Amino acid sequence: MTTNDPTEKSENRSLNYHAALKTSIANGNVKEVKTRLEGHTLNKLEKGCLIDLARLSGNSEIEEVIKSTPES
Repeated sequence: MTTNDPTEKSENRSLNYHAALKTSIANGNVKEVKTRLEGHTLNKLEKGCLIDLARLSGNSEIEEVIKSTPES
C-alpha cells in the first residue's frame, strides 16, 4: 500500500537515513559517516545514542565526528 501523505514519506526517509547512519557507524566507515552527517544537525538524545554506538564499535574517530556535529 502506498501513500500520498508527505509526512509519512518524510518519516520513512528519516528512518532510512538514521538506519543507514547507524550501519555506517557499526561498519566503522568514517568517510561515509562524515558524508551522512555533513550539513545535518542532531538532537541531544540522537547524538548521545550515536556516540554510544561509536564507542561500542570501538571507533574513536567516528565518535569525534559525531561529537562535532551541531545539535538542533
